[in-house]
Amino acid sequence: MPSAVFLVPGPINSRTGGSIYDRRMVESLRRRGWDIRVVELEAGFPQPAAAAVADAAAGLAALPDGTLAVMDGLALSALPDLIAREAARLRIVALVHLPLAADVTFDADTRARLAVAEGRALTSSALVVVTGATTVGLLEQYALRRDRVVVVEPGTDPAPVARGSGGPGVHLLCVATINAGKGHDVLLSALASVRNLDWHLTCAGSRGRDHAAAGRVRELAGQLSLDDRVTFAGELDATELASCYDTADVFVLATRRETYGMAVAEALARGLPIVSTTTGAIPELVGHTAGLLAPPGDIHALSTALSRIIGDADLRAGLAAGARQVRERLQGWELAAGRMDAALRSLNTND
Repeated sequence: MPSAVFLVPGPINSRTGGSIYDRRMVESLRRRGWDIRVVELEAGFPQPAAAAVADAAAGLAALPDGTLAVMDGLALSALPDLIAREAARLRIVALVHLPLAADVTFDADTRARLAVAEGRALTSSALVVVTGATTVGLLEQYALRRDRVVVVEPGTDPAPVARGSGGPGVHLLCVATINAGKGHDVLLSALASVRNLDWHLTCAGSRGRDHAAAGRVRELAGQLSLDDRVTFAGELDATELASCYDTADVFVLATRRETYGMAVAEALARGLPIVSTTTGAIPELVGHTAGLLAPPGDIHALSTALSRIIGDADLRAGLAAGARQVRERLQGWELAAGRMDAALRSLNTND
């Protein structure tokens, strides 16, 4: 039986995209016969406190020689010295959701500092698994051997087609943790330009992972006089989120940077037309028939897209039809896990 240890920052049951990916891979690999153990490291990465570093060091030191250790890049990339040392006896796999050097939630100086550490940690890893094809280009600065980088995109669960709000207004839904990278400020600013149209926005996503960003977004909604047009629903459980999707008419996400775009794929699985940005795999997911896209951070372009889709019922219907076609060809989690299985087995000489 092949075996591996997954080391993840914080609880693996967290409702972040990275944690969902890690959890689903663990579940699917177990169904494929893998013996998987999960080690939950302390939170705080990629800028960990001393206790978190000590916790990670202890977790790796406890693993027997030759262990296949899959480590979430959020933690691995912050621990270059530890990874270099342990790589001599462990088969370390870096699981990179978003390179730290490309994370726009950090300022330029912090990204530069993290990039140095990230490059050293990834160079020491036996294999680097990335969750989006665009990430391969983002890692070129580290001069990794291309045969050591494998793309394993997320899967998407089948879901019923959304029934919509029933009008007369248009229910816009955004599903994303509120932080600087997800572009809630851009979205609100763009919507302020189309306040003459009949719409309401629901923002589903944690307000507690970046309190400063969440505070700025709430303040901006007040400044733009959108308090009565926007609902900040917070982090929802699966049933509550499914209800939001079911009553939505359009999915919106003004994200500044993605490697894939899991929330967009989830919305497409429900046949929802999309308004989002040209980052990560979103252009490939949406194509020309399932939504309207704007460059990241371009308020004017996003406002134009929102004006078109809110104001034109025929356009919405046509894009929804395109989304329903896309949903039929979305990759499931078992297919995604099959690719992860093959990548890990290439290192697992105990099979």
